Amino acid sequence: MLNKAKGISDEIIRLRRDIHQHPELGFQEFRTAALVVDTLTELGIETKSGVGRTGVVAQLGSGDGPTIAIRADMDALPIIEQGDASYRSQTSGVMHACGHDAHTAILLGVAHLLKQSMLVEKWHGNVRLLFQPSEEAFDENGISGATAMIDDGALKEVDAVIALHVASDKPTHTLMFQDEYSLAAVDSFEAWIRGDGGHGAYPHTGSDPLYMLGPILNSLYAIPSRKIDPLSPCVVSLGQISGGSAPNVIPNEVYLQGTIRSTEDAVRTQLWQEVERALKLSEGLGGSYELKISKGYPSLYNAPEVNEWMRQSARDLLGDERVKASKFGMGAEDFAYMAQKAKGAMFMLGAAIPDGVMRNHHTDIFDIDESVLPVGAAVLAETARRFVTGKVE
Repeated sequence: MLNKAKGISDEIIRLRRDIHQHPELGFQEFRTAALVVDTLTELGIETKSGVGRTGVVAQLGSGDGPTIAIRADMDALPIIEQGDASYRSQTSGVMHACGHDAHTAILLGVAHLLKQSMLVEKWHGNVRLLFQPSEEAFDENGISGATAMIDDGALKEVDAVIALHVASDKPTHTLMFQDEYSLAAVDSFEAWIRGDGGHGAYPHTGSDPLYMLGPILNSLYAIPSRKIDPLSPCVVSLGQISGGSAPNVIPNEVYLQGTIRSTEDAVRTQLWQEVERALKLSEGLGGSYELKISKGYPSLYNAPEVNEWMRQSARDLLGDERVKASKFGMGAEDFAYMAQKAKGAMFMLGAAIPDGVMRNHHTDIFDIDESVLPVGAAVLAETARRFVTGKVE
């Protein structure tokens, strides 16, 4: 399978560069979806477009037996790309800065490989290809691409779902696996601390929300270390504080926004309560507060059984030395919604360009070592092939 994937490496790279040059934001992936449909149609694979608005679903197999799904996300980010690569973005202010172009190209490579497999092997199941929109953001109603596709039935009668994510900051050609909880649930919050405000020369005549901010900040930042079990991963971070307009004016309001990360549902609930308790300190200092918490993606749970299918495929194709046990971190992925609907798992594919330059995700210089693309396609395709031929344990 790896040799076959390497044989179509040029095609996978061509597709990735085409997608990279024409990035599209969430739920706007019309050109990308059309490219996916055209490519699959040329392979003789029937597709259904408009799933989850701009997503594409295709299936290989007779329809009988169990079904494994493979997911790739297609959306880009509102970032202006730097650098002089021949395939740099041609869309002003939009860039594939997280590797979704690679994910889509890899899954199209998987389609090539599995189409070949069907011609020479007897399948006892099906492989469903999920090209998903809008992983990076919710719409105005709190819907992301994964939930939109689920609502449209993309995971109906799916027994397992798998995916990968390229990692531009990890050694190239290294595959990283983590069982059970691997990425965080992510929530965001906005808060307003309010007081009377007044003249900076007469602070005693009113209540000062900037003064209230001090103990509130201490309380917020103490939540992970003093309120949560140290064995339970969590983060509370502020991303913005704003208030005031002049040196001699005490404002009547200070605005905060931040992020809350966790892996366990009970800890997630407790973090919400602790953030509110911290803001409630304002009331004892003569002020008031308003808090809005926006619930985001759940934590990603990698089913150990499914993870082992991919891990074993990777070992057999690449050797034990390329396969690592590695913690993913406190980032978030809406693939977690799919892994709640069917037993699922995602692995990380190291893709750092080996020149010593850090091209981190969500930055304007993001890029990857394209030689990993056939590797990702081979591992996903081999895992699916073993599933449908009854060779997974």
